[in-house]
Amino acid sequence: MEFEIWWLLSIPLFFGLGWIAARIDIKQLLSESRSLPKGYFKGLNFLLNEQPDKAIDAFIEIVRLDPETADLHFALGNLFRRRGETERAIRMHQNLLLRPDLPPEQRMQASYELGQDFLKAGLLDRAEEVFRELTETPYSVQARRALLEIFQREKEWKQAIDAARALQNSGTGNRNKQIAQFYCELAEDELVNTHPEKALPLLDTALSIDRMSVRATILTGDALMALGKPEEALSTWRRVEKQSMPHTVLVAQRLMEGYQAAGRAPEGISLLKSYLAETASIDLLEILFKAVLKQEGAEAANRLVHDELRRTPTLLGLDKLLEAQLLVVPPEIREDLSFVRTLVQRYAFRLSRYQCNHCGFEARHYYWQCPGCHQWETYPPRRIEEMKLSS
Repeated sequence: MEFEIWWLLSIPLFFGLGWIAARIDIKQLLSESRSLPKGYFKGLNFLLNEQPDKAIDAFIEIVRLDPETADLHFALGNLFRRRGETERAIRMHQNLLLRPDLPPEQRMQASYELGQDFLKAGLLDRAEEVFRELTETPYSVQARRALLEIFQREKEWKQAIDAARALQNSGTGNRNKQIAQFYCELAEDELVNTHPEKALPLLDTALSIDRMSVRATILTGDALMALGKPEEALSTWRRVEKQSMPHTVLVAQRLMEGYQAAGRAPEGISLLKSYLAETASIDLLEILFKAVLKQEGAEAANRLVHDELRRTPTLLGLDKLLEAQLLVVPPEIREDLSFVRTLVQRYAFRLSRYQCNHCGFEARHYYWQCPGCHQWETYPPRRIEEMKLSS
């Protein structure tokens, strides 16, 4: 009983201690807020109201009155950079670095922000120099990420590989897909310079890092074809169907041309028909249409497109059907049908683009790296209309 009374008596004591602590915190908060310049709150208010111009004016006034305020320098520099005023941001952060009394932590932060300014301004060599100095500091991960971005912009793929591996080793996540893409870029450069024998080892490395790399497989087939090994090239390209069936559309033209060159066009047509049955694709249909037209004639090509349109009705497919119909209809109605096809093409034009899954950037051609957000492998190998139908 005494134990219960003791606890009851302690409740008012704890309440009183809590009240005193709260009063102390409130007084400290009021004291700190009074020490802040009024312009600071004005600037914050402008930022909350999405008025960055007025916020900048307010913060500039505070910095003019109190030049020792490092945090406001950082805030101003970031605002300038976001607005695209990189020269002012650079000056702001350089002025900070000139201060001899700046603490080491804030000096590193100022260096990092200056590197971001240079990067935003497109001064890649100066940004690289700043970020390299930060690789052995607490800003190591951020600096290495920035260096990786710089190397990709400059197409310095060997340095990009080293930067990506350093990031991966720092525990920031697996980057094997990205590294494999860098090896593919190196291999593609060798193929462009007609050195397929140098491209093959690079592609072998890419596939050892990412065995599901469709791009590395396609380029390996290209290198083998360039070396005069068509059967090995065909066998390599066919591996794409095991890696990703939707991506077979990217290799369909190569396969068809390879089978035609080997005098085995019917075999190629049969293979592409099996791909089309597995994954509907307007691009695959177009390649197959041309091959059937060449090998089997207009009637067979028309029948192929008609059957596919009934299975997967799309505006792009209708355009292809009208093209096929123009080959077999009587001359007296060909002009009217051609006019209808022109109208369909106008509406189908926008639907015939690829769209990045990451940023939504649309493109007429397929890209392994999005031109908008620079992410890798974010384009599905299907047109916008096909993606909408499958969703």
